[in-house]
Amino acid sequence: IMTNIEKFIETPGANDVPVKEVFTEAMFQSLETRMNAIGWPNVRSYWENDFQNRPIISGFMKDEELGSKRLASMPDRITNTINVAGSDEPVCRPTVINMYGGDLSTTPTWWKAWEKFMFDDALSISTKNGMMIKKPFEMLQGIKKAKYPAISEQEETDSLPLQTMCGAIFDAILVHMMNTVSSPNVWQPLKKTMVESLNKKKVPHTLEILKDVYGNSDIITLQEVSASLIDQAKHGALGKTFWIAAPDDMDPVRDQNSVVLLSKAMFPEGVVSEITDRVVASFPAGVAVPVAKGDINAITTVDKEGTPYVIVSFHGDTNGLATIPVNDAIMKTIQTNSDLMNHKLIFGLDANTYENAKPGKQQNVLEWGSSYVAHGQSSCWGDIPQPGNYTTFNARTYLQPQLNKACKSTEKREKGDVNPKDFIVFRKQDFDVVSTWKDNTGDRMYIEDMAFPTLNFPSDHGILATVLERKF
Repeated sequence: IMTNIEKFIETPGANDVPVKEVFTEAMFQSLETRMNAIGWPNVRSYWENDFQNRPIISGFMKDEELGSKRLASMPDRITNTINVAGSDEPVCRPTVINMYGGDLSTTPTWWKAWEKFMFDDALSISTKNGMMIKKPFEMLQGIKKAKYPAISEQEETDSLPLQTMCGAIFDAILVHMMNTVSSPNVWQPLKKTMVESLNKKKVPHTLEILKDVYGNSDIITLQEVSASLIDQAKHGALGKTFWIAAPDDMDPVRDQNSVVLLSKAMFPEGVVSEITDRVVASFPAGVAVPVAKGDINAITTVDKEGTPYVIVSFHGDTNGLATIPVNDAIMKTIQTNSDLMNHKLIFGLDANTYENAKPGKQQNVLEWGSSYVAHGQSSCWGDIPQPGNYTTFNARTYLQPQLNKACKSTEKREKGDVNPKDFIVFRKQDFDVVSTWKDNTGDRMYIEDMAFPTLNFPSDHGILATVLERKF
């Protein structure tokens, strides 16, 4: 089936029909009525003058500019899978590319469910300030030109209804494509089997690895963590042995948060304070650093011997361009606040650095190494990180909203995300590295040239572990 999908997109031929033959005028009118009713700008001009006539593959799915503008991928990120309060099961947008278990055998059946989900279903979302009731359309976020420069100023103004329309077109094309390359009674049961292994069991499997394999750690930093995982960790076995600290600015909509776990045995007082706001305040004035709510979690704590620490967990943006500015801000925060100057720093991060970075567009890993060394820091990989020391190996299929990142079945290694992205950083004056290892099996082993996640390993980043010896 995946080979047939690849062929459908790479050589569509007669299948490259206009969007309006898949997402119909009647569907657009229904969507337009919904969006007008909530007071969004009208996007009929975009539909009539552009989108309805685009070929579904060459003009929409494979349009690189549309990908750069995030008009299909942004609504997918927000609404694909939504963790709701009081339920172990998330709510999923009716689409091919998530855990949605409803019927997708015809486009009209899909559209009825999609419209109801987006505009009618009120969901309970847990936040640090309590529970919020929101419908999925209310969770969407505007697309800012400052972060995604490909988008025009007018498109930025219209980005909420525009991304909703593009998201609907995207999902309609996926349903149409699946029912063209395969029969619903074949692909839907297969999807259900994969969902059970890769999605529904992801949080329990992640927690199991952390508890059984890395439960003896003193510090664990996690990135892109859902509110559901945080809640289950706090109320499960990990919560008995670790303080579990989520950021104060946790984002319940994007639901990707950096988390710090502190061993209760090593840090009996737990979190003393969160200083994320001080780190953010240390960014250079007038410079737009591409970080979102929940990306940075900086805390202070004191170990059982009375030694104070700053512990930071950070998730870098896709291109890694925030990584150096965030580290600069952390160091500035420590060095310019008298109450932090004597603290020892442990900084665990998904740096999103690249072996062969696109100049000016992605963060080169060697440049990142030079930057932290200039601060008197080192890392678990030493002063000079090895560009070929990979901690990711994943290749996107054609069933996703950013086809510029899709890999042919024969090009997983060459065009996949195979990069040295993960680091544990500290000041040289504080620690020596005793040992470091990476793990993409959940068994303290790393298999090179193996794509992951797998049915046995739930993450698209390897686990990175290091033993540090304190200098006295």
